[in-house]
Amino acid sequence: MARIAGIDIPNEKRIEAALPYIYGIGPTLAKKILVAANVSVDTRVKDLTETDIAAIRGKITEMEIPVEGELKRIVSQNIRRLQEINAYRGTRHKLGLPVRGQRTRSNARTRKGKKKTVGGMKKKLAKK
Repeated sequence: MARIAGIDIPNEKRIEAALPYIYGIGPTLAKKILVAANVSVDTRVKDLTETDIAAIRGKITEMEIPVEGELKRIVSQNIRRLQEINAYRGTRHKLGLPVRGQRTRSNARTRKGKKKTVGGMKKKLAKK
């Protein structure tokens, strides 16, 4: 298995499809990296040479692409900054609600979690 940016990428896949296993690299960016590193997109990971792997690693650092831990740290710092300045988006993050303006009356179960029923407890009148 080839190891790039601390991630073991799968051997049987084409390098073009295996690079997106790294957090922060998508399909388009993977193609750009491979073109810059002069590696064929059709090559299987198991067929890569050490020089190819080194070229891919070099291009990722040369293009200054934040990946894995560094990118996750940047994202969490951005969210923390929004929370500290009491921005609307920061409060939505704190409350675990959708951040980008989606409706929450009928949807948003992914963010809100399991349904919690509120109300519906009418007091029964005592008969005299």
